[in-house]
Amino acid sequence: MKSKSTKKDSKGFIGNAMAKTKKFVVKTNDLALAKTEEAVTTSLEVTAQWQMVADKAIKGGLKLAANQQDLVFDILNELKDHAVEGKKKFRKLVA
Repeated sequence: MKSKSTKKDSKGFIGNAMAKTKKFVVKTNDLALAKTEEAVTTSLEVTAQWQMVADKAIKGGLKLAANQQDLVFDILNELKDHAVEGKKKFRKLVA
């Protein structure tokens, strides 16, 4: 009869160990899933914020480039006007 009680005890012990292990694995899996979801959510929020910053920087950069381009063309027009005036004055002096 000892062998029967030992078999029952060992089955009960293994069953309890398996049940505890299963609970532990489920809890661990739930925790890992929650932390992963939290990390992904946080990274998406931060990415959205940086995307807004980059968008503002690009828009500001385009405005700055447009202003610089206008400035360059204005300066070139002034130089052209000065060159034309200088040419006229030089012709009067030489002629």
